[in-house]
Amino acid sequence: MLTENTSITSPQSGLESCAELLVAIPAFNEAATIAEVIATIPKQIPGLDAVHILVVDDGSTDETARLAEQAGARVTRHSHNKGLGTAIKTAVDYAVTAHYHLLVIMDADLQFNPQDIPTLVRPVLSGEADMVTASRFMNGQHPEQIPKIKLWGNRMMSRLVSFLVRERYRDVSCGFRCYSREALLRLNLHGRFNNSQEIFIDLLSKQMRIVEIPVTVRYFPDRRSRVAGSIFRYAVNASNIIFRCYRDYFPLRFFWGISLVFLLPALILAAIFWGHFFVTGKFSGYLFAGFGGGFLLIMALIFFIIGLVADMLARIRVNQERILYILKKGKMP
Repeated sequence: MLTENTSITSPQSGLESCAELLVAIPAFNEAATIAEVIATIPKQIPGLDAVHILVVDDGSTDETARLAEQAGARVTRHSHNKGLGTAIKTAVDYAVTAHYHLLVIMDADLQFNPQDIPTLVRPVLSGEADMVTASRFMNGQHPEQIPKIKLWGNRMMSRLVSFLVRERYRDVSCGFRCYSREALLRLNLHGRFNNSQEIFIDLLSKQMRIVEIPVTVRYFPDRRSRVAGSIFRYAVNASNIIFRCYRDYFPLRFFWGISLVFLLPALILAAIFWGHFFVTGKFSGYLFAGFGGGFLLIMALIFFIIGLVADMLARIRVNQERILYILKKGKMP
């Protein structure tokens, strides 16, 4: 069993021509299903030389880790529950360090069918995509038995992310995805709660190609989601991640948008104030418009300047990520 401090080596050291897939399964107290998930993952996929399975045990208190090992998977454990976002980051770091060419991440609860993995990896193997994400809502369809509130929440989140990245995606929250080696090298994740939406914004800002494909999904009415147990909590946490990503990756749009919110009412109040003065020759009676417009204009100017500074900082971040990319790439075969 691998622990947090265990060094990771390439499963096929020196075999540069091998295309190897790592199927990573974040798991928290999934003893009831983990062995079945591992057993149904295809062990041979056309176009791949090897398929390996990694279970990221995110601080489980049941037999998840032991059962995963017995089923033939490699296991790396967190000392305590750190959240899905951190578990995914652990899987990405493992795949990069261990020289894998593709990474598939899927849930451990049998919601997704492991037999769909060959379909998921095909666009990456053919060079059509850098990331392929399973979509539950393509062609106007949605899974049976999905709670209406969860369906509505996923659609709203997809519309928000699509608006921010200016591309149309129908499912940005699905946990069943395949990443190319290039996408793995480019990823730079921060969110601990859930980084599904962060990954979209991060990769699209780096001109990575993301493709959606429809898959079969099962929902279990008696099962409570460990990620979205509370829709309100999930919405708050996911929105916070999206907010911070948009601020960091598109600072001019973000801060100048806020500046515009202050500027428009400032101009209206200024027009009222000066219009009154030119008609009556007096400031009295509309001083509120003058002071209010001046205050809002100052706020607009402040956020305009913040946008310029944030844009300069974003350029530094981009250069740092390029250096990180080169360092990561140096570890790859």
